[in-house]
Amino acid sequence: MQLSKLERLESLDAFSQWLQQPLHWVGGFDLPFGLPRELVETLGWPGQWEACIRHYATLSREQIRATFAAFCDARPVGGKFAHRATDLPAGSSPSMKWVNPPVAYMLHAGVPRLLAAGVQLPGLHAGDPHDVDGTTGHARRVALEAYPGLLARELLGKRSYKSDDSARQTPERLIARKDLITALEHGQTRLGLRLKLTHAQRDVLADDASGDSLDAVLCLVQAAWAQARQAQGAVRYGLPADMDPLEGWIITA
Repeated sequence: MQLSKLERLESLDAFSQWLQQPLHWVGGFDLPFGLPRELVETLGWPGQWEACIRHYATLSREQIRATFAAFCDARPVGGKFAHRATDLPAGSSPSMKWVNPPVAYMLHAGVPRLLAAGVQLPGLHAGDPHDVDGTTGHARRVALEAYPGLLARELLGKRSYKSDDSARQTPERLIARKDLITALEHGQTRLGLRLKLTHAQRDVLADDASGDSLDAVLCLVQAAWAQARQAQGAVRYGLPADMDPLEGWIITA
């Protein structure tokens, strides 16, 4: 698996424009694709994925925060948040969290754009019926929910490799990034893929103390695994057969 380039998009509008390009890709996106079924049913929101996302997109961040906070306030200590089935095996935050990390807002910003672009989200949304490769019969643009922390923890355990706070961008985190890159190059994950990098790319990944570049590459590895699974005949890019069609699933979890 070869990293060809890193491309930075500086705004959500730029992201939307990128999605509309006539390209052929399988992508891993580091944001939740669905909300917990328990939350949706408690709030009386639409129980079908597309209808739920379209409703969610009409809300402001303030409305989301107030609604989710009221839901949490009505629940006992230790069980404030509702979880998706994928959260436990992936070790991910509940997709309704609006802070630390604000994944509920990431869903709100990103998933409606994927929906508007007509891309396929396996198990959730078929995408634009005209966006199909005439040779393979597969969708040209396939979006999968990825989570870089899942793969990073497999290789680093609890060691931290990134921080947005410049004061916490320590030599120890730099060493962790370098160790993570080396492990990916040697194919030391359970996914069985080896990452090929140039020396310059390796330096870029190590030097980005925010971890954004390395997180993008971790998502790339997960997407590559899913694409390989599909090529080998797996159903829906390796997603579980019993995946909840409202909640979604983190690939490789």
